[in-house]
Amino acid sequence: MSSTESLPSQSSQILPRLQAEYVHASAEQVLAADDVLAVIGFADAPAQLDDPRYLRVDLQSDGPTPLEVWRTGAGVRSGRHGALNWSCAQDYLFFSIEVDEQRAGGVAAAAEQAYAEIGGWLETHPLPDARPAHVLRLWNYLDAINEGEGDDERYRQFCRGRARGIVGVARAGYSAATAIGRRDGRRVLQVYGLAAGVAGTAIENPRQVSAWTYPRQYGPVAPTFARATRTGANQLLISGTAAVVGHQSQHVGDTLAQLDETLRNLDSLHAAAGAEIAARGMAASLLKVYLRDPNDKIAVADTLARHRPALSTPLVLFGDICRDDLCIEIDGIQG
Repeated sequence: MSSTESLPSQSSQILPRLQAEYVHASAEQVLAADDVLAVIGFADAPAQLDDPRYLRVDLQSDGPTPLEVWRTGAGVRSGRHGALNWSCAQDYLFFSIEVDEQRAGGVAAAAEQAYAEIGGWLETHPLPDARPAHVLRLWNYLDAINEGEGDDERYRQFCRGRARGIVGVARAGYSAATAIGRRDGRRVLQVYGLAAGVAGTAIENPRQVSAWTYPRQYGPVAPTFARATRTGANQLLISGTAAVVGHQSQHVGDTLAQLDETLRNLDSLHAAAGAEIAARGMAASLLKVYLRDPNDKIAVADTLARHRPALSTPLVLFGDICRDDLCIEIDGIQG
């Protein structure tokens, strides 16, 4: 796995854009539409709904929190396969799974189980026109991500288990991904993702070492994700991005300096993804900002408004970042 240039471009293949937006409405109302592929709720959203297209992640905010809604062509189908929920249309597929850590035997075993089940299901469940589904983007949420010392840290254990189970998910290489810590005390690993009938292209950031080549100091198994995925619709799906240059965290203890460094990394990713994506830039992206300290929200929002006034309002959520010396992380879907 290496840089963009070493991977074949898929952008010439036909794939409609995934429509992603934040919506202030009831989840039941949104899910009534037959073009809705997925609805992700946070904070005050319902804990559960009897619809495989819906998942709630217990990350809090300090006000009314919109739903994240993915739309594609009409005629979305959905169902369940064991612990895995899914929905699909002609070109895209959404999937989610929750694994109880205690029943699985710990967070590493839960990660291995989740990824093995996703990979096995993808191998036997193609898209409606029989095309295989290629994973474009993954999100991972687990409680107390920084708990534990050294290699016993829960994030490092998660990485260990994910690496054991990811083979079927990463048939065409690693995709973009996010891993964030919830604070709900519920030891349940949540994984959800997006796949499509056209493979994406992994994008690496020239300012950063590829995650899978991190040195041993970050754990026994390096994280297995790309910095972004460029889709066949020439959209950019951006991994959780923080103030890391090379492989080292920058500006420890200074949230606003880390925000500035994160924005530089996001600009670098857009440039690495090609001229069309770079021209659209972050202003065309649906962004999530993850903050370790809720007290930083106003300063972060003011900084974004001052330095990036063209940005649409991001969704700000409070959670723990995968490294305990990082205060902020941003991910996004370019429209």
